[in-house]
Amino acid sequence: MLLPDGQIDLRYALSRLRGIARPPVTITPPPRGVSFERDVSVRMRDGTVLRVNVFRPEGTQRCPVIMSAHPYGKDGFPKPVLGGYRPSVQYRVMRQPRPVQFSAWTTWEAPDPAFWVPRGYVVVNADLRGFFRSEGEGNLLTAAEGNDYHDLIEWAGTQPWSTGKVGLNGVSYLALSQWRAAATQPRHLAAICPWEGFSDIYRDLAMRGGIREQGFFHLWASAVPKSGRYLVNLRAEQEAHPLHDDFWDALVPDLARIEVPALVCGSFSDHNLHSGGSFDGFRRIGSQEKWLYTHGGGKWAEYYSEEALNFQARFFDCFLKGEDNGMRQQPPVRLEIRASGSEIYEVRGARSFPLPDTRWSEQCLHPDGTLRRAPVAEPSQVSFDASTGSASFLLRCDEDFVLAGPMALRLWVSVAGANDACLFVGLRKRDARGREVFFEGSYGFGRDFVSHGWLRVSHRERDEARTEPFWPVHLHRRAAPLAPGEIVPIDIPLLPAAVLVRREESLELCIQGRWFHARNPVLGGAAAYEQSPGGIVIIHLGGQYDGRLLIPMLSP
Repeated sequence: MLLPDGQIDLRYALSRLRGIARPPVTITPPPRGVSFERDVSVRMRDGTVLRVNVFRPEGTQRCPVIMSAHPYGKDGFPKPVLGGYRPSVQYRVMRQPRPVQFSAWTTWEAPDPAFWVPRGYVVVNADLRGFFRSEGEGNLLTAAEGNDYHDLIEWAGTQPWSTGKVGLNGVSYLALSQWRAAATQPRHLAAICPWEGFSDIYRDLAMRGGIREQGFFHLWASAVPKSGRYLVNLRAEQEAHPLHDDFWDALVPDLARIEVPALVCGSFSDHNLHSGGSFDGFRRIGSQEKWLYTHGGGKWAEYYSEEALNFQARFFDCFLKGEDNGMRQQPPVRLEIRASGSEIYEVRGARSFPLPDTRWSEQCLHPDGTLRRAPVAEPSQVSFDASTGSASFLLRCDEDFVLAGPMALRLWVSVAGANDACLFVGLRKRDARGREVFFEGSYGFGRDFVSHGWLRVSHRERDEARTEPFWPVHLHRRAAPLAPGEIVPIDIPLLPAAVLVRREESLELCIQGRWFHARNPVLGGAAAYEQSPGGIVIIHLGGQYDGRLLIPMLSP
């Protein structure tokens, strides 16, 4: 007989199997009244030819341009089958928490021409250098790729069907490429919409907290070269460059140089991939006019949803068409608050993120496994085996509140039997009966926590120029292993969340030396990380050892 949690696992597993067999994806036929030009050649500054697909209204009118550029194939359309179209395999492998709909001219994570062209836009979808129909060798995430995208933008801005206004749009890599292109400041670029895209591959994916990601990063790094001529072995480079050195520096865009209006999507449901870098990108770009669209749902279902498309259209109508549609008066932050992964509690507008009226609450870690406002009176310790154990601390909530924003955990630690540790931090929500409340996670994982944090103890040195009390940032420039018996302070950032917490519900902070979730397509996700090198992790509490969790609180 299955226990209640086991019953939940069984139901979830069955829903996953149904989604693999029949993903909830509707693909509509291509629209009428659209001119489709395939494999249009665009010459780069060095003579290399990149190829693009152009979708535009029939006729001779000039229109603003919505553009995307990526290594995933501009011609990767859904395959026609009897009675309709077959969605790409990604929609089967990665769970869709709600229905997704787009047209048969929509490639992976790209804008849908069936939505944009009837609204009076030209849609341009480009194969990046070295991939599919474009010439040359791939230069992913580099300054050279930004120059290619710059040249594509300038070409699109000077075509007879163009008004000279170009906007960038797209999800994931189609967002990453936007950071680079916008930083080159093309003359015809008028606005960008990076929809969930990290901004620092080391910190946001490959070496989160200095800990090697061995799941999705390895899959992606192995798959990308098969799509074209890309000679960099990213897996080997990850092994060879454990610190944030010149190799990784060369893959980070200069966000401060981005000055065009920006609509940035930062999700609370993609902690293993894009969440941290999206929020950081929003905070650090130089744009004076910028908006943050947050959500806690599935990446593709949200991007192609009616609400999100209308928000994107309003943004581009304002900055590409010059419409006075109230976009400039729109609150800069759309904050979506969830009670659970499937239940939206409220959507609020705000002036900034974190919100100006945030109340920052320090909750102290106690040796009895609780989180409380009162500090620990006497020096004490909590320890766990880095390979098999964990430490948990429970905050029993005595009021209704909204947890909205990033969090920061301060710990004092030593390690017995080793000179380093990889620490993984998870924040769960439990209902009044103690049952875990699940949230949406990366790669379609539907049983995730409220938030996560990562840090290798030897990478504890902070970047003081970027660190804020609620947002510690680490340099990762050198490793500082622990001496025997050495006790050191560490600050671990927990990624932003927006969750309703009711009185008598609980928040559980869990700290351990291995990743929390299984790696499989049915009950787990695609993320995986290296484990701690062993030993006993000792958390020191009391007196000068002010172990605490900083929580952002809003009124419900």
